[in-house]
Amino acid sequence: MQKKNSPISAEISAMSPCRVFGRVTAVQGLLVEVAGIERHLSVGGRCNITARGNRRVLCEVVGFRDDRVLMLPLSTLEGVGIGCKAEVADAQPSIMPTHGWLGRVINALGEPIDGLGPLPVGNVPHAVRSAPPPAHKRQRVNGKLDLGVRSLNTFLTCCNGQRMGIFSGSGVGKSILMSMIARYTSADVSIIGLVGERGREVQEFIHDDLGKEGLARSVVVVATSDEAPLMRRQAAYMTMAVAEYFRDEGNAVLCLMDSVTRFAMAQREIGLAAGEPPTTKGYPPTTFAELPKLLERAGPGVAGKGSITGLFTVLVDGDDHNEPIADATRGILDGHIVLDRAIAERGRYPAVNVLRSISRTMPDCNTDSENEIVMKARRYLAAYENMAEMIRLGAYRRGSNKEVDEAINYYGPLENFLSQDQREREDLDSGYAKLAQIFGVKWPPTVE
Repeated sequence: MQKKNSPISAEISAMSPCRVFGRVTAVQGLLVEVAGIERHLSVGGRCNITARGNRRVLCEVVGFRDDRVLMLPLSTLEGVGIGCKAEVADAQPSIMPTHGWLGRVINALGEPIDGLGPLPVGNVPHAVRSAPPPAHKRQRVNGKLDLGVRSLNTFLTCCNGQRMGIFSGSGVGKSILMSMIARYTSADVSIIGLVGERGREVQEFIHDDLGKEGLARSVVVVATSDEAPLMRRQAAYMTMAVAEYFRDEGNAVLCLMDSVTRFAMAQREIGLAAGEPPTTKGYPPTTFAELPKLLERAGPGVAGKGSITGLFTVLVDGDDHNEPIADATRGILDGHIVLDRAIAERGRYPAVNVLRSISRTMPDCNTDSENEIVMKARRYLAAYENMAEMIRLGAYRRGSNKEVDEAINYYGPLENFLSQDQREREDLDSGYAKLAQIFGVKWPPTVE
């Protein structure tokens, strides 16, 4: 017998005792207007429209106009016309995940798309859209997280519960970097959201880049670029919802999302279709309101729970790192990793520009010795880059500047240190040891 206060009983009691129907009155672009059910729905509510041929189209409420409900579809509007029946859906979007979801690939609605059969069902429903933990109840960011990538572990050390952005133009290697992190990280679980991904690259990423080892402890959420904007936005929410489940189970979760920019583009399509005014580069105000709501869901959990370390890629438009979405995202996150096209063009991967990148929590997580050796390496890299043009042209004369002379000697070894093959793993301790070896410093340093 079902317990009275069980989650399933709560869902059953929340269901409406009657079915409510309306009719489609207008279709314009992606926007559908429905009359007769406006008092039974709110923003975020859903209904099913019966299109021609009895095809059901799931739609979500994005606004109201006069006595009409404004909806956008989660699939195509083919077959939807004036007079089509619209039925109010009872359940709010939620999922019931379990640890059996690990190793699976799902879509934005939480449905399996890997051909491995139905997903196991958990006992407790989790809302797809939820509020982040209260700021005053969250634990502090603490403890290093090994990402398995040498340049990130040493120059941009990431801590459990930190949120970092990976800023990159197209084709600079962010997908490869993401797969390396997912495969080699020391986190308990990886949740990977591919938002607006190219359909051709999904299988390549899962089987070639991520591999069996990485997939075994990951859940991959996929919404391809040809899907409706609501599905692309929903994929980001679904990624965070799955990550929150594993966080609440006490796991150290690594959440990788590619990309925040495509989430923002989907929100732009939704906002403009709903009649919002365009602002900077056509993005409506809700885009900049939704970004912090999404990104703040990552981070440390409350006492007794785990944490979500978030790495969010940002596809910078035309390699402009000051474009609106990149600028807004950078202000929300706890650091940024910049992938430089010029570095990629000279064949050094991952193409991380450590001088333009920063981890805001790194100084407090590192020891004084670790911070000192990293700052020393940064100084030499900066000194070389400041004189790079003159050095390449042969205009710089050795002996003119002692620091630049030393930077020239160390530049080659440091570039080799920052380079890493896709199939190579590097842990935290060995990364610092190799950096110390370049400078001829004893490591670990003697404690007096």
